[in-house]
Amino acid sequence: MEIKIIEKDKGKLKLEVIGEDHTLMNALRKELWNDKDTEVSGYKIEHSLVGNPILIVEHKKDPKKALLDAVERLKKKNKDFKSKISKL
Repeated sequence: MEIKIIEKDKGKLKLEVIGEDHTLMNALRKELWNDKDTEVSGYKIEHSLVGNPILIVEHKKDPKKALLDAVERLKKKNKDFKSKISKL
């Protein structure tokens, strides 16, 4: 995975995430909405076969920190899920 910054302002972050698809982007988009200071969280893929996702985050405070926090929450959810599956 490679990440290219397209736009970075005080309250906005726009990234191209090379080599990923809807799976990761949708999880990030959804998790970002759990932050009350998130104003925009979405992504687009121009062409489903050859396009890379563009992730857009607008946040009242710090979009980069919000994204990092969302990643940490997703990691915890995955760890919890793995633990529960292991107990089956």
